[in-house]
Amino acid sequence: MLDKLGALKTRYLEIAEQMTDPDVMTDMKKFVQLNKDYKELEPIVVAYDEYKSVVENIDSSKEIIRTETDDEFIQMAKEELVVLQASKERLEEEIRVLLIPKDPQDAKNAILEIRAGTGGDEASIFAGDLYRMYQKYCEAKGWKFEIVDMTEGTIGGFKEVIINVSGTDVYGILKYESGVHRVQRVPQTETQGRVHTSAATVAVLPEAEEFDIDLNQNDIRKDTFCSSGPGGQSVNTTYSAVRLTHIPSGIVVSCQDEKSQIKNFEKAMKVLRSRIYEIEHQKYMDEISAQRKTMVSTGDRSAKIRTYNYSQGRVTDHRIGLTLYNLANIMDGDIREILDKLQVAENAERLKEQDKSL
Repeated sequence: MLDKLGALKTRYLEIAEQMTDPDVMTDMKKFVQLNKDYKELEPIVVAYDEYKSVVENIDSSKEIIRTETDDEFIQMAKEELVVLQASKERLEEEIRVLLIPKDPQDAKNAILEIRAGTGGDEASIFAGDLYRMYQKYCEAKGWKFEIVDMTEGTIGGFKEVIINVSGTDVYGILKYESGVHRVQRVPQTETQGRVHTSAATVAVLPEAEEFDIDLNQNDIRKDTFCSSGPGGQSVNTTYSAVRLTHIPSGIVVSCQDEKSQIKNFEKAMKVLRSRIYEIEHQKYMDEISAQRKTMVSTGDRSAKIRTYNYSQGRVTDHRIGLTLYNLANIMDGDIREILDKLQVAENAERLKEQDKSL
């Protein structure tokens, strides 16, 4: 393992040197990729340096025990050796996880799409509840949470809402949310107190950067129209809303959240790039799911991943059989425990795959 880690540190130092090269600094695409590789290697190199130091100290303690004649000094070395061995085991496990091949998309920002499913008005209300849940979670993480487009429900919530989430490792954390979220509760519209089951679909896409996909502007038709809904005096008076149509694929994206047509165009382009990029990303996800079980939705948006039962105050994630009885906190944005356990399960599958290949 030390040889492998030593090679990674050498690569880390090479990247650091390359990033100071003036020719590289003027090649933005190459610089961005090197910077990304550098950040990914950094925690491994830090763990490696600590591990190497612990191994050297273990050797020193063993040498003291073998050669020293002072009983008190030998006892101190033995006690230190116990602590060092525990640190060595901890670091080995930590490094094993760090060496798991990362999804190259994990560091990206994300496009979060929430759509009302079966259940009529209640499904739209539930889609609104999910929107607030993610909004509060993202605020707690310090992530930027921006609406790109939305269609409100007739009595509240959303028929559809698209959000751009930006921050550190956003896609790598939120990707586990893709799939069907089911709610069981008495709807506001129910007069006889019967529990209904409704659903909303969540899709999380990695935000494609300009470097990831080369879009030909001649393939994109841009239409403008008047915004509807909140927006002040400019609503229905200026053509600030933007609709983009990618002619080869037929993908259509709209954005009317900003008062500025330019800002709406920029937001719509982000989503359009990500939708087109998703087609290639889907092939990658299909390859992964063919090799091993994965906690991440492989794109089958009919896959039921979680149930929110209000009468019992519980939330169940069906992929890992996790049930928590703190629904109120979860709907208030406290979804960290669920996401952490999904990530642990995913890493366990990746470790199995890695061990088979060794």
